[in-house]
Amino acid sequence: MKLPPIFFTTLIALPLLPSLLTAAKNESPVDFQQQIAPLLSQRCVSCHSPNIKKGELSLATPDDMLDSGFVLPGDVDGSYLLEVIVGHDEKPAAMPKDGEPLTEAEVALLKRWVEQGAAWPEGLVIREASKADKSWWSLQPIAQVDPPEVADAPDAWRKNPIDRFVWAKLAAANLKPNSHADRRTLIRRATFDLTGLPPTPAEVDAFVADDSPDAYPQLIDRLLASPRYGERWGRHWLDVIRFGESRGFERNQIITNLWPFRDYVIRSINEDKPFDQFIREHLAGDVIAPNTPNVEIGAAFLVAGPYDDVGNQDPVQAAQIRANTIDEMIRASSEAFLGLTVGCARCHDHKFDAISQKDYYGLYATFAGVKHGERAVATESERNERAARLKDLQTQQAELTRQRDDIENFSIARGEAKTEHYQQLWSRPAISRQSTEERFPPITAKMVRLVVEGQEKNPNANSGYRIDEFEIWTAEEKSQNVALSSTGATADGKSRQAGDFDGAYSPTLTIDGKFGARWLASGPELTITLSEPQSIDRILFSSDRPGAAADHGVANFVSEYRILVSTDGDAWTEVANSHDRQPVNEAHRRKRLLAAELTDDDHAQRAELGKQLAEVNKAISQVPPLPVWWVGSRIAANGPFHLFLGGSPERKGETVTPGSLSGLSETAPSYELPAEAAESERRLKLADWIVDSQNPLPQRVLANRIWQHHFGTGIVATPNDFGYMGSEPSHPELLDWLAQQLADNGWKLKPLHRQIMLSQAYQQSSKHRAAAAKVDGDARLLWRYPPRRLSAEEVRDVVLQISGQMNLKMGGPGFRLYQYLQDNVATYVPLDEHDASTYRRAVYHHNARAARTDLMTEFDSPDCAFSAPRRDETTTPLQALTMLNHDFTLDMAQFLAERLQKEAGDDPQAQVERAYALCYGRQPTEAETKACVALSAEHGLPALCRVLLNTSELIYLH
Repeated sequence: MKLPPIFFTTLIALPLLPSLLTAAKNESPVDFQQQIAPLLSQRCVSCHSPNIKKGELSLATPDDMLDSGFVLPGDVDGSYLLEVIVGHDEKPAAMPKDGEPLTEAEVALLKRWVEQGAAWPEGLVIREASKADKSWWSLQPIAQVDPPEVADAPDAWRKNPIDRFVWAKLAAANLKPNSHADRRTLIRRATFDLTGLPPTPAEVDAFVADDSPDAYPQLIDRLLASPRYGERWGRHWLDVIRFGESRGFERNQIITNLWPFRDYVIRSINEDKPFDQFIREHLAGDVIAPNTPNVEIGAAFLVAGPYDDVGNQDPVQAAQIRANTIDEMIRASSEAFLGLTVGCARCHDHKFDAISQKDYYGLYATFAGVKHGERAVATESERNERAARLKDLQTQQAELTRQRDDIENFSIARGEAKTEHYQQLWSRPAISRQSTEERFPPITAKMVRLVVEGQEKNPNANSGYRIDEFEIWTAEEKSQNVALSSTGATADGKSRQAGDFDGAYSPTLTIDGKFGARWLASGPELTITLSEPQSIDRILFSSDRPGAAADHGVANFVSEYRILVSTDGDAWTEVANSHDRQPVNEAHRRKRLLAAELTDDDHAQRAELGKQLAEVNKAISQVPPLPVWWVGSRIAANGPFHLFLGGSPERKGETVTPGSLSGLSETAPSYELPAEAAESERRLKLADWIVDSQNPLPQRVLANRIWQHHFGTGIVATPNDFGYMGSEPSHPELLDWLAQQLADNGWKLKPLHRQIMLSQAYQQSSKHRAAAAKVDGDARLLWRYPPRRLSAEEVRDVVLQISGQMNLKMGGPGFRLYQYLQDNVATYVPLDEHDASTYRRAVYHHNARAARTDLMTEFDSPDCAFSAPRRDETTTPLQALTMLNHDFTLDMAQFLAERLQKEAGDDPQAQVERAYALCYGRQPTEAETKACVALSAEHGLPALCRVLLNTSELIYLH
């Protein structure tokens, strides 16, 4: 059987192992697994696999190749596989189209395999060969590395093992390091690196004056012990794990109860919690220590990313959204803890790394039981104490409610017996959302009032309803709507305004006949005032007029009303009401029957029960609720689990079970759990596997992150990708040495900080040398300390600090530099003015997704929709414009001027000297002093402060 050529497409040509070519020349039996499988893997299945299936053909299984007739065992001439790779009748080979043709030896090997019966071992699936297999450097065990001997290095560079590694690399490139940085530069560098804040002038002066050999080590120890350390390095980690306090996607609603996780991160880093424990808590804190809030909150990591909560009713789309949600957790976890892009294996085996699609769906099965959302988090004793306090109150509440309901139900039953009476009483049609009309005898009116007595969803409520049009018609042959704004009419009524999405609802009713904007009431009355008294006989209003804005289920509709008119606003006459209309629903009907049938005794008893119930409800409300945090919930999700072909939940492939990554099976003990394993067991097993001492990736990845934030670039410049597409390590032996130090110190970060910062490489100056730059322009080999610009948070924090306005309060709900507007979707409007409640460290800002925050956004604060393992560092005109003109920096310039006057008096030169000490940690030169004094004299001290806040020296670290 021959298949048409359209079924084939380009095959990627990759070199085969020499052993394959040798084997093709002899007549020994063909070994499929050793000879044919690698050939198909390297030359065919990159395009022809179950997931890609170009030309509707897969060559990955015997079902795909043999059962299709593409290969006929024993029949070389009849096997279309050989025809397309060899050609026939002077027709060239069709495959591969863009690559080199198969060699004679490769073709001969395939022919022999077909001649010998095309044997294919049962269960063997051919997968595309990755470019980085299990021998890839980052997957290898951490090497026990000894620092190199560097006999030619100065004594200072031979003491710290880190310096010996750095010196050896420099020497190999014929480079020498810079000299030591001056002490003012060093304290500024170290203080910013560990705390994200500048040193005070007093701290700088004390350090410069202290020439003891322990001064610098003691400085490092003091900074590591500061609570500011956890705030700075907590921000680094929050970047990596895409922490954000809104849901993202098109609705992007704010999350107000995820801040305890941010505080947990800062607290854990300040405590120097072992990072392997930290990772385990991120993945399974609720399993490790249930009912222990300070640990359980760690698992909020899983739901700290963006979450599509649109709630699609289409089951196909809902399944896709769920798959996307779990994919986000897989990517966040694998990149943060393993430095691997496991998410690339969602649709097919990873093209570059030793990660199979089966690996991906093993993690999918692991996280399948995690759901986004909030729940109470408390200790067992707190839960029991609250339950005990509520028990008697809830019993009283239930009994009082039962007695009240009995009275109401008896009254309603009496009314039910009078159905015919009420049918006659309620003779008019029910209120219509689309258009409700009232006619009455002509009457002169200057003002018309709608008094709402109930609404559709809650017959007892008289606010929260919606009106999209209100019309008043004159009593004349050519009747006119005189309620139009174009005729001078105005509308007045309390409206829901605060927090509304801009434009979704008008603060006052739009009375223009266009049925566009809608008015959402927060009070029971709406009054229309006409331009002049008119004789009217008809009112029409609507809440859901055809052609008006979509409902989205956010508002209610009027169910009971009265209409009053007045000529002076004092005396009012009722001209219509809804009391003779049919009820709009059963709840409305019950309300009317109660009003009509309750006797005086019933009213008295009901009132007394209501009073007692109100007291009980008040007592219940005074029992403090358990804390409710955005930590997610758990479902069983016992499978069976499948591969999704092409990543589509609608195309299920082979079954999978929770398990580890196969690419690490030779260096870290692998595991595989049954599909019915408990959801908690799956996550705990994954957490334990990740931090297993034989898993080399987490230690390398973490050590690299620490190095990166001290030198600007990691030893691996792609901190979330240690795979084929990532960068190669600049100092591989040093990276392994640092990883081993991390393990030897019990996964604690502070000893590693200290080791790095005490190195000569860290303490050298940032002086630029043209000759060295020609060899190593980015200073990856560390011939100088690489200068950097402060991060967005540091820029804002340093301005607050030197102006004397910094509020160092730690923890709790974050402040907002935007106004939150919410309806069905959310909008975050940047604030033009920042009051004192926002003068906290930027790490405590309520970090919403897709929310601009002016200064911080301009200085490259990333959107937390994705992991941000490295901050961008751009230079744009908006940065200068914002720093020069935003009210925040103008306010801070004024505060700094006031501080200078307070601390330096009225002497202009003393003010300049104090300003330089605060801003730069140094004294001004004579020329700088002269220029600054002149500027202050001409334009005022606040103007000088504004200039200083806009200098490069303030925001660049050397």
